[in-house]
Amino acid sequence: MDRSQPSFVRSLIVEYISNMESMGMMVKLVGGEEEEGALQVGFRSAGASIWTLAFTSLLALGIAGFVAYCYAPYWAVRKVPGPPSTFLLGHLPLMAKHGPDVFAVLANTYGPIFRFHMGRQPLVIVADAELCREVGIKKFKSMPNRSLPSAISGSPLHLKGLFSTRDSRWSAMRNTLVSLYQPSNLANLIPVMQSYVDSASRRVSAAAREDQDIPASDLFLKMATDVIGQTAFGSNFGLLEEEEADHKQTNGSDHDVSSSFIKLHIYATTSIKMDLNASFSIILGLLIPMLQEPFRQILKRIPGTADRKIDQTNKRLSKKVEEMVAKKEQEMGRGSKDKDIVSAILRARESDGATRGLFTSDYVSSLAYEHLLAGSTTTSFTLSCLVYLVSEHPEVEKKLLAEIDGFGSHDLVPNADDLQHMFPYLDQARDKGDAKVLYSFAIGGERNIAAS
Repeated sequence: MDRSQPSFVRSLIVEYISNMESMGMMVKLVGGEEEEGALQVGFRSAGASIWTLAFTSLLALGIAGFVAYCYAPYWAVRKVPGPPSTFLLGHLPLMAKHGPDVFAVLANTYGPIFRFHMGRQPLVIVADAELCREVGIKKFKSMPNRSLPSAISGSPLHLKGLFSTRDSRWSAMRNTLVSLYQPSNLANLIPVMQSYVDSASRRVSAAAREDQDIPASDLFLKMATDVIGQTAFGSNFGLLEEEEADHKQTNGSDHDVSSSFIKLHIYATTSIKMDLNASFSIILGLLIPMLQEPFRQILKRIPGTADRKIDQTNKRLSKKVEEMVAKKEQEMGRGSKDKDIVSAILRARESDGATRGLFTSDYVSSLAYEHLLAGSTTTSFTLSCLVYLVSEHPEVEKKLLAEIDGFGSHDLVPNADDLQHMFPYLDQARDKGDAKVLYSFAIGGERNIAAS
């Protein structure tokens, strides 16, 4: 450095190096030709310190942001009672420990309303029959927006059903669908349901004659699926048909389409898992939801992965449902008067311009499939539990049989009014079974509460 420089410049350099020393850098101005080298060391050390500080700050902010992201949903329900949750896993360890009984255990400990965390997502569980009615009927409009479980977020059929729609569209769709479930409309479906009940009865009688056991849950699942297939799609899935000859009595091509559809449906529904047996992207969606979609997009392109199989099945299933809806649209154009749900929605769509824009073909497909997904398993589980309960109480079974036999001959089919008024003890047994065993859990946390 030139010695002829003004002294104040040297003073500034000395002050700068002193500041470097105060930051822990062993740098000194020793004078002469070494001044320039010392100053260079000071600059290099200062640069390294700035980068270290910046990296540490970004890392701290990232960790803080991730923790806030994981706990943000919890904050909204923090006042709801519930057990302490594990970071990232939530209450999944409790489910692994207790299995399906975990909800009964928590209800006994924390009361009829408690909090349960599926990974990051908190659910508010209502474990009381009367409170379920309050939440599901009286307060239903206060919860218009449902959070989407990671297991179904990648399925196009689920994204446009009533389960996943939000805000004003959800309200408009729900109001239209409620009108389709008026008692008079449901009464028209009783003969359709009765035909499948008769088919299930024949299966039970045949098994009794041959002294064979028959799995009640399997029988009821087939019956419920056949009923919903006919009432929602207007299609005969044929799961309850007893002999191969019965299949030949139906339209061959229709039965082939239904059989292919059911196989896809079974695989798709068994893939909907919320545990460690699910695909990698679904597990990731439970723990870190923001990473699920990027990983799903990558994994579905890799042959052999579970995500790829699920994606391909969902696409084929969507195509099958769209074909069934398109067939219904053609039949409606020819003046069909079918009473299934798809036909009813299509008629409502054609009668009103606003409804036409609301129920496009993709939304009709999703709603029809939603009926099958939501109704078949729950109905079969309820019936299986009720049969088991009644079999454990012979006195109840005796009273039920007496009431049913007292209605009339076995070939007499009850109408809607008979079902409502002629079987009071059967209604009591059903209600008691629902309250005692099924618990009628209403997952209030799956919808975001819009009104306080």
